[in-house]
Amino acid sequence: MNFLRRLLFVLVLLAATNGAFVLMLLGSTPLGIEACLLLLAGFAYVNLRPIPQTAPTKRIHQLAAGCELLRLFLITVTINVVWMLLWLPSAIRMAKGGGFFSGLLLVIWMICAIPMAVLEAILFWNGMLRVYVTSVQLGLKHRVLAALCGWIPFLNIWYLAKIIRITSDEVEFETEKWELDEVRAESEVCRTKYPILLVHGVFFRDFRYLNYWGRIPKELKRNGAAVYYGQQQSAASVEESGKELAARIQSILAETGCEKVNIIAHSKGGLDSRSAIAHAGMAPYVATLTTINTPHRGCIYAEYLLNKVPQAARQKVAAAYNATLRRLGDENPDFLAAVSDLTESACLARNEATPDMPGVVYESVMSYCKKARHGKFPLNATYPVVKHFDGKNDGLVSVDSAKWGSKFTLLESAGKRGISHGDVVDLNRENIPGFDVREFYVNLVANLKNRGY
Repeated sequence: MNFLRRLLFVLVLLAATNGAFVLMLLGSTPLGIEACLLLLAGFAYVNLRPIPQTAPTKRIHQLAAGCELLRLFLITVTINVVWMLLWLPSAIRMAKGGGFFSGLLLVIWMICAIPMAVLEAILFWNGMLRVYVTSVQLGLKHRVLAALCGWIPFLNIWYLAKIIRITSDEVEFETEKWELDEVRAESEVCRTKYPILLVHGVFFRDFRYLNYWGRIPKELKRNGAAVYYGQQQSAASVEESGKELAARIQSILAETGCEKVNIIAHSKGGLDSRSAIAHAGMAPYVATLTTINTPHRGCIYAEYLLNKVPQAARQKVAAAYNATLRRLGDENPDFLAAVSDLTESACLARNEATPDMPGVVYESVMSYCKKARHGKFPLNATYPVVKHFDGKNDGLVSVDSAKWGSKFTLLESAGKRGISHGDVVDLNRENIPGFDVREFYVNLVANLKNRGY
């Protein structure tokens, strides 16, 4: 049944359950008890199966069901609160009038208010738990703010409506995405000649259960791609990371029997990949290198900060970072070497010694933020600093620094929202209006396939 029919059904259930509950308490009649149990069974059915099983996945179905329950709650609780408030003055006036039955209406009002509140609470928490557990787009911020706003009258209604809108948009977007992949599944638009090697940036690792690339790898695989990961350390010099990548490429070739790989590298990963190709002998084994928001010409602000921070403070931060990452699996992390290799002077010097190798296709992609708030912390804090020193940027890397190779693509969202350094690899799993990050990578890889790579 559609939403209006479900809404009418729930309203009738709530009203009838109240009536049966009053009859049961006042008269304790078998009819009142049976009616109450029957109506409660109907209410339980609505809570267990608020919508038909039509969503493409279990997660989307549970999210859609949660949205439906919250919509039902928002409307029914508004109607019931208004109705109970309109009824209350009459009950109070009759109670003040005296007489045998004077307080009966007020007693009935209180008897009705209790089950009404309980049933509405069940409806609300059932819906809220579903969306909290299954939504990706709510994020930590909206979950926390919703919990805080829940205690403030009227503001809680506004924020509940906001949650319903966010999660409803997510259901619609994810359903359309799934349907699109189903339509093109057989064509395997991302099944390239050579496997895809995704190379992460600095201060991250390829954790098994926390994917640096967000939802992108799964989307590529659904469309036929063979996806592998760089697995280099989180922080090391460009040359050391390049050697690690060279070993990783050799292992992929041995595993797959392929002659080459297509590298898609983000941030410092692009510099590491260029080093692996030019200095570690990987040129014959790399078909294409696509760098994503890579500081090929370095970061002026990074050099400025390194020169300003006292050496003792630098060493202390580096020691703490290196010790932590050793515990997480890095063999020999080097925080200062990684940061130093991102400075403008280091990158410009390296460019002189790292030529583009014949036979390898070099291309680059870049995005940028339009305002500081378009980046998640800490990118929203670093954006103004980078803008001051380097100009238009994504929160860490400037647009001018990222241009490299035979083709350069500047990503711009159709909406007001910019695309940050993290957004471009789906680090935050956020659906950005006007920019579908997963579809961008599908098109990027499909283009490689169409060109014979």
